[in-house]
Amino acid sequence: MLFILGLFTTSLFILYLTAPSIRKYFAGGVCTTSMKIPGKVVVITGANTGIGKETARELARRGARVYIACRDVLKGESAASEIRADTKNSQVLVRKLDLSDTKSIRAFAEGFLSEEKKLHILINNAGVMMCPYSKTADGFETQFGVNHLGHFLLTYLLLGRLKESAPARVINLSSVAHLCGKIRFHDLQGEKYYHRCLAYAHSKLANVLFTRELAKRLQGTGVTSYAVHPGVVMSEIVRHSVVLCLLWRLFSPFFKSTRQGAQTSLHCALAEGLEPLSGKYFSDCKRTWVSPRARNKKTAERLWNVSCELLGIQWE
Repeated sequence: MLFILGLFTTSLFILYLTAPSIRKYFAGGVCTTSMKIPGKVVVITGANTGIGKETARELARRGARVYIACRDVLKGESAASEIRADTKNSQVLVRKLDLSDTKSIRAFAEGFLSEEKKLHILINNAGVMMCPYSKTADGFETQFGVNHLGHFLLTYLLLGRLKESAPARVINLSSVAHLCGKIRFHDLQGEKYYHRCLAYAHSKLANVLFTRELAKRLQGTGVTSYAVHPGVVMSEIVRHSVVLCLLWRLFSPFFKSTRQGAQTSLHCALAEGLEPLSGKYFSDCKRTWVSPRARNKKTAERLWNVSCELLGIQWE
C-alpha cells in the first residue's frame, strides 16, 4: 500500500513538473499575423476579464480603438486602465452592457452608435456557464438568454454600422460543448426540463447556428462572421459550479492561459483572406469540424426566426 501511494505521489509530482511542456503542447494554434489596425473600432463583450480581456489587450496593442462592453463597469475600468498602461494606447474605453437585459443592450447600442461612426470588429465574447436555473430581466432562461439572445440582439442593433464600415467581422465565442447541444424548440426556456450543463451546450450550439445563418444573410455586404472554440481555459466562467472550480484548480497547470485562449478570436478578427470561410467554426486558429446539428440549415433558419419573435425584431 505504501509502495502504491509512493508511486502515485511520484507520478503526480512528475506530471506537475512537466505541466508547462504539456500545456504548451495542448495550447493549440497561435495568431501569426502581424497586422496593425490603427483607426479600426472594436467592440468586445465581457472584456473586463479572461479571454475577452486578453483579446482587448492585443487589439489595443495593434492600434485599435477598443470598447470593453461589460456589466461590471468598475472591473471594466480596472481592466482598461491596465491595458492602456500596458499597450500605451489611450483608446480603450468602457461602456456598460448587461446581456441579461434587453433594455441595457439597446441603451449600449444607442450610446455607441451616437458616439462612433465606424465599427470594424464585433466580438461576442461574454457568456455564462452552468448557472442554476434563473431567468433574465425579459424572462428568458439565463444561459440561452445571455449567450445567444443577448448577442443576437446586440449584433442586430450594430449591424448597420458594421455594413457601413465593411470590410467588417463578427466573431461569436462558442465551445466544443456545442457537440452535446440540441435546440429544443418545445422548451427553449428550460421550463419543462433544465440541466445546467446541457443548457450551456444548447446555448453554444445556438452560437454556431447563429454564425452560420448570419453569414448566409450577409453575403455580398462585406461583413463576415465566425464561430470560435477558445479551448479549455483558466477563466472565471466556471464560477457557478463548485465541482468545476475544484477541477479547474486541480488541473490548472494543464489548461490554456487566457492569452492562449484568445488566439483563435484574434485569428478570426485579424487573419487576411478569411472571407471565404464566413460562417465556419474555428478552433486552434483553424477551421474545424462541427456537429451535424450545427450544420442543419432548417434548424438554423428556424432558430433565427424564433429568436426574432422572442426579441420583437425583424431583420431585413
